[in-house]
Amino acid sequence: MTKWEAMRFGALVSVPMMLGNLPFGMIFGSLAVSQGLDPWVPIVMSLVVFAGSAQFVALGLFAVGTPILIIIFTTFIVNLRHLLYSADYMKYVKHLPMAWRAILAFGLTDETYAATKPYFVNGKLDKATGHWAYLGSFLAFYAMWNITTVIGVVAGELIPGMSEWGLEFAMVATFLGIITTYLRTSPYWASFAVAGAAALLLYKLPNNLGMLVAALLGVLAGVLVQHLQARFTAKGDQHA
Repeated sequence: MTKWEAMRFGALVSVPMMLGNLPFGMIFGSLAVSQGLDPWVPIVMSLVVFAGSAQFVALGLFAVGTPILIIIFTTFIVNLRHLLYSADYMKYVKHLPMAWRAILAFGLTDETYAATKPYFVNGKLDKATGHWAYLGSFLAFYAMWNITTVIGVVAGELIPGMSEWGLEFAMVATFLGIITTYLRTSPYWASFAVAGAAALLLYKLPNNLGMLVAALLGVLAGVLVQHLQARFTAKGDQHA
């Protein structure tokens, strides 16, 4: 593939997940306006932050008057999963200049990771074309997210109560679609089960700290199970 063909490929394979994000961006813009923020605030957040879940978390914490340090720490933990994504992607992009890697790091989202990673694994994308496909996916999502944020801001001012329509379920469905493709090994199942259970048990904690704790417990569970599997495998090889 040429670089343009790779960019188009990356954008096209991202379309199914983009459809699930359409109402999510509009809900964010509408919700921000309904909570009294100036229209430019959510627009700038989407342009500069470009992290849907972190933006929603920050918005909710702002609404209840959470101290800024807790907001920063919570959004940092929410986005900490991107360290795992980037570590997994390193083998595909380590040959690129730092400027390229910085652009790709900014564009790293759950959806772009889920949309492009399988094609690195099956060989459809390689070191010559992979970063262009990744860039195509990133730019498609970036354009969609910012356009829908603006639509949500405008609609939120014209249609009060739009944020209460329940459209956010589309994003839940999108994330379920992302994670179910990876629920094939014990570490993933452990992370899924522990994080889900902890989120349900701890949802009453103040400042959305239950979600923060659940995310950390889920990661720890996955790492622990993976470590135990490796130890058992090593012992089995020694006895063989």
